[in-house]
Order: sequence, then structure tokens, then C-alpha cells
Amino acid sequence: MIELQGISRKFQVGNEAVHALRSVSLGVKPGGYLAVMGPSGSGKSTLLNIIGLLDRPDQGVYLLDEQNTTDLNDRQQAAVRRHKIGFVFQFFHLVPRLTAAENVELPLILAGFDADERKQRVQNALSALGIADRSRHRPDQLSGGQRQRVAIARATIMRPGIILADEPTGNLDRASGREVIDILENLNKQGMTLIMVTHDPELGRRASRRIQMIDGRIQSDKAQTHEDI
Repeated sequence: MIELQGISRKFQVGNEAVHALRSVSLGVKPGGYLAVMGPSGSGKSTLLNIIGLLDRPDQGVYLLDEQNTTDLNDRQQAAVRRHKIGFVFQFFHLVPRLTAAENVELPLILAGFDADERKQRVQNALSALGIADRSRHRPDQLSGGQRQRVAIARATIMRPGIILADEPTGNLDRASGREVIDILENLNKQGMTLIMVTHDPELGRRASRRIQMIDGRIQSDKAQTHEDI
């Protein structure tokens, strides 16, 4: 369960204070599928970064599985992030010098898994996403869709309960984008909570819930049925 209570975040840009989030409150139940939409600068990515424990609010409380994460130090937050949250970004953020398999394996190494279990998990993850034959390829030897599949495999290799996707199709052609969304939605059907930032109205309509952000505030929060989609 994700629960944000009165979250505010501002940044200093030169002499001006920019309010990225203004007293945002939001709850997301386990297994939810939420699209976060709004114009550039509305606070979407800041919201995602705070949910992902990549940033801290200036005010408010963030409860994750009833644990107050705002009281945790950086090391404790990193431990929660490693085990509970997976990230999928628009620009993949793969390590260029590592192969696909090595990129996926990296979180397992950091978490201290032994070599045999790492190898088996990586093989299973790449096979499940249809890219086992690309395991020895570096990112520059992969298509955009293949790179995003590697990124999804890396994001889910620790079997987190939450996937945070920031414009996951923004750097892909339409066909590859549809394949990536199908993969993410299938993971959601398996029980993972999916929170996706997108500018694409079509993708926004696919979510079971859609929030619209304006100027750091939630302007609307709408549950969507299959009839809406």
C-alpha cells in the first residue's frame, strides 16, 4: 500500500523557488494500475521520484506498506527501494559496457545473491521477455524495444511489488511501445502495482485509474472501467 499525506516539494532555481508538488495526498492499493498525466512541469516525475524513494519531500509523510519512509535514513531507504520497487525509464539507463545479462544481474549482485541463483534468475527473466538470445549483446547492439525489455527484466529481477514507469514508450516506435506496455500490463495482472507517467492519452486510458496533475497538484483522480477504455 502506497499512501502519501500532504507531500510538498520545492526546488531552488536561481533566485526563484519552484513548487514541484503542493500538498499532494494519494493512496494506491497493492496491484493497482495508475496513469499519472499532465503537462511538462506539472510534478509528475517528482511525484514518481518520491514514491520511488529517489527524492525526499520537504513536507508530508510517505507510508509504504504502513512504514513511514520519511523517517528512514539514506541507507534504509535504499534497502526498501532495492527490494520493493522496480524502475523503468524512457532512456533505459542501461550500463553501456555490460551485456544484457550483466545489466539484469546487477541488482542481484548488489543484494548479495550467490552466482548460481543469479544466473538462473537472469536466464528466466530474459527468456520470459523473449530476449534470451540477446543475453550477450551490449545495449548498443540492441534495438530500442530490446533495450526496454532488458530494463524491465532488470527492474523486476528482485521481484518487487511496485513498478514505476516514467514515459516507458517515449523513446520507442509505436509497435515496440505496444509490446512494452503489454509486458508491463501482464506484470500488473500478476499482482505488481504499476504506476506509469505518460503524455500519451491512449496509454492513460488503458490504466484502471488516471490522475491529472497541474502545477504540482492533483487536478483529477478518476477510476476507469473497461467501458471507459
